[in-house]
Amino acid sequence: MARSPRPEGRLVWLHITQEARVAPILILADQLIDHGLQVLVTGVHTDIPQLSDLAPSDHPADVAPFLAHWQPDVIVLTGGEMRPALMVAAEQGHIPVLLVDAVMPSVARGWLWLGLIKGAVKGFHAILTVDEVTARSYRKLGAGTVQRLGRMENDAIALPYFESERAELAALFATRPIWLACDVPQAEEAAVIAAHRAAMRLAHRLLLILVPQDPARAPALAESLELSEGWLIARRELNEDPDPEIAVYIAETADEYGLWYRLAPVTFMGGSLIGQGSSRSPMEAAALGSAIIHGRRTGDFGSEYGRLGAALGAAVASNPSEFADLLSELLAPDRAARLAHAAWGVASEGAEVTARIVAIILQSIGEAR
Repeated sequence: MARSPRPEGRLVWLHITQEARVAPILILADQLIDHGLQVLVTGVHTDIPQLSDLAPSDHPADVAPFLAHWQPDVIVLTGGEMRPALMVAAEQGHIPVLLVDAVMPSVARGWLWLGLIKGAVKGFHAILTVDEVTARSYRKLGAGTVQRLGRMENDAIALPYFESERAELAALFATRPIWLACDVPQAEEAAVIAAHRAAMRLAHRLLLILVPQDPARAPALAESLELSEGWLIARRELNEDPDPEIAVYIAETADEYGLWYRLAPVTFMGGSLIGQGSSRSPMEAAALGSAIIHGRRTGDFGSEYGRLGAALGAAVASNPSEFADLLSELLAPDRAARLAHAAWGVASEGAEVTARIVAIILQSIGEAR
C-alpha cells in the first residue's frame, strides 16, 4: 500500500488500542512533538492531526515492510494488546518497545497464547501500568522493568477562559456564595431548583449559575423561575449582569466552563442524578478547584468518578433529597475546600503521569542510539 514518506528525524510509533484512550494518548503525541520528535499514530479510525497509518497485522510478512518504511526509533504500544511477531522484529532491529497505560492482556485463548504473552512481555523495554495489581501481574508473567504510573488524563480538563471576564464577574459576585449546575437536562431542572431553594434558607445571598443542557430552554426556564419561585433571574446571552439581587444566572453557552469552574466553589455534574448519565468529565471541575457533587449515573466517566470517590474527592447523591442536603453542607467553605483539594490531587496526577512517560520515552531513544 502507498504510505506517506518518512519524515526526517527521530520517530516514535504510537499504537492506540482503545478508542476511549485516544485523547490522552494524542496529548502524549503532542508533547513528544514539542520535544522535537516525529510521531506516527496507528490504531484509531478518527481524524487526527498527527502523521498516521494503518497498523500492520501481527504477522512477520506485514511487520517487516512496515518497520522498514517507518524505521521507528521507539515503539509505544498502549492498553493490553500483545504483538509477539512485532516484539521479535523489534528485538532483531534493536528497537525499544514500551507498553504504556498498560492494562492486563487477555489470556482466554489458552496455554499457547499464554506462552506467547510470556515471551512478548519479556521483550518490553518497560511496562508502565495504570495500577499496582496490573504491575504485579506483568511481573508474574516475567516482565523486566514494570512501573505503576497511573492513568494519563485528558488535557481537556484545563479549559480556557478570559481573565478579564473572570475578574469582572468576581467583582460583581463579591463575597456571595456561588454554586454551578453544569449541563443540566430538563429532567433534572426541578431537582436543581429544589436544592437551590433549600440551600438559600442557610445562605439567602446564594447564587446559582445554571447551564442548561439545551440552550433553547433558557427563556422558558427563566420565565418559569420568576413566576414559580419569585426569584430575579439574569441571562448571560442577554448581557444581563448577575447583580446582588439575582438568584439564578442562566448561562446558555457550553463554551465557558473554564470561567464558571474557576468562579464556583461547588459544581453539580448535570445528567448524573436523574438524566442519561454525566455528559462532562468531572476532571474539568476538579482541575480548576471546584468541589464536585454528582449522582450515581456516571455515563462514560465511571473511571474518573471512581478515582475521585476513592480519594474522597467528590460527594455523591442517590436522590434529589440527598443532593439538596449535600449542597447545603458544601456551603461551608472548609468542607468544599477539602473536597476540592482531594479532587485536584486526582486530576493533576494524570498530567504528571504523561510527563513521566515522555521522560521515559526520551530516555529510551537516548539509550537506543
